[in-house]
Amino acid sequence: MSTSDPSSPSPPDPRPKLATKASSPAPDGSTKSPSSLGTASPAADDPFHEPAVSRLPELKVSDLHFRPQRRTMLPIVLFLATCASTFWVGVTQWEPLEEVYLGSYAAMWHTIRVNWPVGLQYMVAVLAILLTHEMGHFLQTVKHRIPASYPLCIPVPFNAIGTMGAVIGMDGMRADRRQIFDIGIAGPLAGLVVAIPVFWWGIQDLDLSRLPQPGEFQLYLPWIGRWMLERAHPEWAGRSWIGLSQLNPYFMAGWVGMLITGLNMLPISQLDGGHTIYALFLDKAHTLARWFVSLTIFYVVVNLDHAVMWTPMIVLVILMGIHHPVTANDQAKLGPVRWAIGLASLLIPLLCFPLEGFRQ
Repeated sequence: MSTSDPSSPSPPDPRPKLATKASSPAPDGSTKSPSSLGTASPAADDPFHEPAVSRLPELKVSDLHFRPQRRTMLPIVLFLATCASTFWVGVTQWEPLEEVYLGSYAAMWHTIRVNWPVGLQYMVAVLAILLTHEMGHFLQTVKHRIPASYPLCIPVPFNAIGTMGAVIGMDGMRADRRQIFDIGIAGPLAGLVVAIPVFWWGIQDLDLSRLPQPGEFQLYLPWIGRWMLERAHPEWAGRSWIGLSQLNPYFMAGWVGMLITGLNMLPISQLDGGHTIYALFLDKAHTLARWFVSLTIFYVVVNLDHAVMWTPMIVLVILMGIHHPVTANDQAKLGPVRWAIGLASLLIPLLCFPLEGFRQ
């Protein structure tokens, strides 16, 4: 095996050498390289070439797909406002506009100092139900990569509930049939996980030994509430109305949770029930929604004395549109598990919605 010595002279290269073209002088005496004499730079011939941005990286298709930043300040402000409104409603025993509580700052402070445990219990219980419901939706949007906002609570300090629930905003048009089913059904099921034990706790603490006074504000028990009452207090079985003086914070929070869950699962528009029923039956869901709205209007007209309170909700749903829009892919398959959960969830409004609401 031979080795080469770098100190020994190299033999001459027998291959002919190509002549190189020397730089030619320009009229002003300068010289130009051969490459500059042949063809012009592509950038120089491009009429859209801008030297100021020529060093920036090239725009790619992937740069066009971005997820907008979620707003954080508004959800936080609304959450704190809802904490305050539900706390105040609980402190005033669900009569936030009574003059005895609003007569002066001293009266308000005295009310808070005396009843703050009730206000705190109600605030924590009702917000736990609302946020669990909305986080069920939110986590499914994250799982399926559907752009959505953080939960937005709605404070209402002048009604007996202290809130109008909570919502999330999402780009539902990007979701396919299976994804919209998961997003729609996750909220009510998650909310019920908290609402049912809270409601049961509140029903166990009820004292119905004294009947409500004439003209007293009363809440109607949904079917699941009457079922719980029969088991917790057999001696009071058959009661359908609970007076304001008989309430406790956990019962009230559970009742609100049942109301919101049952309302959201109505099979219309883009409510949670609307998402669910469209995912199950697609275009046939439009027929079911029309029948449901027609029967609801008929029920309200026939029972105006105790059902007129639902009129604003019906008007709002009609203005929103009772039909659910198509999804990004209506051909996606649900599978037997989703079908079973979806069909079972159709019972939620019957079990949880307090049909006659409240009376006075």
